[in-house]
Amino acid sequence: MEVLFIYLIVINSLCFLTFGYDKWQAKNNKRRISEFNLLLLAGVGGTIGGILSMYLFKHKTNKFSFILSFYAIAILQVVLLYFGIQAFKS
Repeated sequence: MEVLFIYLIVINSLCFLTFGYDKWQAKNNKRRISEFNLLLLAGVGGTIGGILSMYLFKHKTNKFSFILSFYAIAILQVVLLYFGIQAFKS
């Protein structure tokens, strides 16, 4: 359980920083991080860090396709978490 907690802290921090870095790159007309990579970070557990950075940095909040994909990942993670908890209960 401790390893999972540490993993989630690390991946969410990395996701948060990556979104922030991408926003900085966008403001400075530099090479950007692909949406695929941003969504991948969220998909492997960085959803909370992604949400925080999206709204703190106002990054990708107006791009409907990205928001749709991001929240689809978040909903899938909630569903998987629910069924994972149910499996451990029985």
